[in-house]
Amino acid sequence: MGLFIAFEGGEGGGKSTQARALHRRLARLGLPVVLTHEPGGTALGDNLRRWLKQARELTAPAEFFLFAASRAQLAAEVIGPHLSQGGIVICDRFAPSSVAYQGHARGLDPGLIQAANEIATQGLRPDLLVLLDMAPEEGLGRKGSAKRDRFEREEVAFHRRVREGYLEMARADPQRWLVVDASLPRAQVTKIIWARVSQLLSQRRS
Repeated sequence: MGLFIAFEGGEGGGKSTQARALHRRLARLGLPVVLTHEPGGTALGDNLRRWLKQARELTAPAEFFLFAASRAQLAAEVIGPHLSQGGIVICDRFAPSSVAYQGHARGLDPGLIQAANEIATQGLRPDLLVLLDMAPEEGLGRKGSAKRDRFEREEVAFHRRVREGYLEMARADPQRWLVVDASLPRAQVTKIIWARVSQLLSQRRS
C-alpha cells in the first residue's frame, strides 16, 4: 500500500492527539501502520529534539540544519523502510514544518529550505498533509503558560507567520493538503480526517 500521512500546524492545534487517534484506528483494522514524530523518532533525532526545544540561543540556520539532520535520519531509518514494505506511516510534523517555522517565521529562504528538505528526506513526500488550523492565540491558550518550550515562548506575531506559511502551502497544493478547523470539537476533527484517509485507503486498494 505504502501510504504516508503527516500532521502539521501551529502550537496547540491537536496534532499529536489526532495522529495517535488515526494510528489506533488503522491498527485496529489490522493494517501495518507506524506512528512517529519530528524532531525525534530515532536515537539521533531524540537527542536533537532536546537541543531544539530547550536551547537558549540558536541561529535560524543552525535551527534548520538540526531539524534537517533529525529529518534525514528519520526518513532513512523509519519512514522509507516502512513505506517500501507497503506500510502506512503517520508522522507528527515533517518537512513543511521547516518551511513554516524557519522559512516564513524565521525569515530563511523557503526555496532553499525546500531544496535542503529534498536531500534530507531523499525525496519522500507525504501523500496527505493534515493541517490542523487554529488562531495562534487560541492554540497557545490551550498550552497554558507552564513549561513552554522555546517555540511556544515566541511572540504571537511569530506564530501568526507560521500559520500564514502553512495556509500558503495548502493553497498552493490543495490535492495533498487537508485543512481542518482545529477549533471544532475533537470528535468532529477526527471524523473529518478519517473521511479523507478512508478515501485514500479505498483508492490504494483499487
